[in-house]
Amino acid sequence: MKKIIAVDGPAGAGKSTVSKICAARLGYTYIDTGAMYRAVALKVLLSGKPVSEELLDNIKIELDESARVYLDGREVTKDIRTPEVSRGASDVAKLGFVRSKLTELQREMAARGSVIMDGRDIGTQVLPNADLKIFLTASVEERARRRFEELKLKGLAADLAQIRNEITLRDKQDSEREIAPLAQADDAVLVDSTNMTIEQVVAKILELAK
Repeated sequence: MKKIIAVDGPAGAGKSTVSKICAARLGYTYIDTGAMYRAVALKVLLSGKPVSEELLDNIKIELDESARVYLDGREVTKDIRTPEVSRGASDVAKLGFVRSKLTELQREMAARGSVIMDGRDIGTQVLPNADLKIFLTASVEERARRRFEELKLKGLAADLAQIRNEITLRDKQDSEREIAPLAQADDAVLVDSTNMTIEQVVAKILELAK
């Protein structure tokens, strides 16, 4: 059985959803690195100041076994899922000192035991020696539809065309950034979830993990 599983892919591909389920079924720890970047973005927004190394000096980000996210001791699981924080996460992820800080934290988490870690650069940068690497993707249209439905369920205002444009822009930013761009690792297995159910994707990953 694979002990360290890296799941990469673009925004809205379903990485968090399927990784969380797989981790629960395997008895692994699930680490949502995207949530960590969102937590940094939220801290920046709450501070009202530009992001800086000083601002991150004493930042404390924790993820518990139920995938709840804590920023400086306060639960922010729902707070980090707003469109404003999503845009901010992409901006802070382009900064070298932010990525260095969070990569260090992510490697420390992975060293504690069997994990499934998802993000944009896990298989290429954070955990290049992972036992199994998955690159999970889906069409822009399908990812926008999923995000639209997610926001509606949460009672948040949503515009499908705007979400599609934001996802397209984020794909471009993530793929073209100079530091740790979004890319499929050479030894990663490509899984296109456009026409797959969540359970089908989970089954595929669990099969590969055996």
